[in-house]
Amino acid sequence: VDFIIGKDNVDFSVIAKNAGILAGLIAAVLLFQYLSSLCINFASFRTIRDLRREAFKKLNVVPLSYIDSNSHGDLMSRVGNDVDQISDGLIQGFSQLFGGIVTIVGTLVFMLTYNWLIAVIVVVLTPISLFVAYFIAKGCHDTFAKQAEKRGELSGLVTEMTSNQRVVKLFGYEKRAEERFAVINRELKISGQNAAFFSALVNPCTRFVNSVIYAVVCILGAWLVIRGQGILGMGAFTVGGLSCVLSYAIQYTKPFNEISGVVTEVQSAFACAVRIDELLREPCETPDEEDAVVLDSPRGAVDFSHVSFSYVPEVPLMRDLTFSASPGQKIAIVGPTGCGKTTLINLLMRFYDVTGGAISVDGYDIRHLTRAGLRAGIGMVLQDTWIRHATVRENICLGAPDASDEELIAAAKAAHVDGFVKRLPEGYDTVLSEGGEELSQGQRQLICIARVMLVHPPILILDEATSALDTESEKLVQEALDNL
Repeated sequence: VDFIIGKDNVDFSVIAKNAGILAGLIAAVLLFQYLSSLCINFASFRTIRDLRREAFKKLNVVPLSYIDSNSHGDLMSRVGNDVDQISDGLIQGFSQLFGGIVTIVGTLVFMLTYNWLIAVIVVVLTPISLFVAYFIAKGCHDTFAKQAEKRGELSGLVTEMTSNQRVVKLFGYEKRAEERFAVINRELKISGQNAAFFSALVNPCTRFVNSVIYAVVCILGAWLVIRGQGILGMGAFTVGGLSCVLSYAIQYTKPFNEISGVVTEVQSAFACAVRIDELLREPCETPDEEDAVVLDSPRGAVDFSHVSFSYVPEVPLMRDLTFSASPGQKIAIVGPTGCGKTTLINLLMRFYDVTGGAISVDGYDIRHLTRAGLRAGIGMVLQDTWIRHATVRENICLGAPDASDEELIAAAKAAHVDGFVKRLPEGYDTVLSEGGEELSQGQRQLICIARVMLVHPPILILDEATSALDTESEKLVQEALDNL
């Protein structure tokens, strides 16, 4: 600007030289912005990958009581939705943070070079916008936490309804399910609107403060230019110097505007990070003892000695329970619903630990055995079947992935699975959907029984395992189990 204003003969060669330098700087900016985005995305997504992996790994080591006492849909929301929200906050936050720091430092240096008085005024007044942003963001944090909580509730309800759709339709629960959904959805809408409203106040408020700062700089700079001579030891201030300082003042305040503009993403990410942190801080199940015994070839002697247990300390479930099961012996646990039959299985498998007495296998207290070794020696078929999204072969070989085809087919024939599997489109290589919806309940149960037969467990637990089978199939399976 100073090369043009007040000049009779404009030196276009100097202007062209400066324009060339400017063009080179713009090209460098484009390159570094691209590299910056590349690095930030790379770092953010790797961080999120590790965080999601740690969250999923945590779900595998927390006590079963934690899984039982929390909504499965909410846990899914934490590992999925909440981690994605953190990803958005990380990318936005880091990109603004790194670029903002460089911009602030660089523009501050140039402003001090041209006019230190205006630079000091800008630096002193700019934090006002940060205080404004801080107080507004502090007020909207609770709304983002509420939003994340309601998002988890909604995910839990959807999971609950979709996984039990037959029961929902059977008892005509659709209307009430829609009403429950509408209530949670409305609460999510309200919390989302409140969060968006408060966070939307940040950017215009900070822009207003920065505009006031810009106006002050304009007035002061114009006065210095008109005055025509320096003050406080500074040289004369030119129109070009003023345009420079104004340009840098805008650049200096721009990062503050941008940072306030991503408050929504950062606050939402922070609220979700708290939920992930709660999961990661959950205590793991009691680790195996350092000198825990690995039970390689159990004979199958099981002893419950004066066992006491309760899920809730003030509500005892069983007291002083004693019984034994010898190798080769069949023991039936019979009793009314809720008396603790399945709880015995949970205690024997060490899904829960006894609160009194002891359970031993082959003379070893199971608390002194490794969990992996204990569970490897126990086969279990539950009333509820679990078929994963995989081939029939992979579902049967779940506990013995290295089993040969001969062993697989022998187990399948023993469980009366081979017949109906051969009628499937791809036989044992037919891919089943999650839950095995293309199979009948009885066929799914037979696959679970074949899965146990393949591993030849020394101890076999059947928890209403044949309840889904017809009388003829049940008789055949019982014969197969007798042979096993």
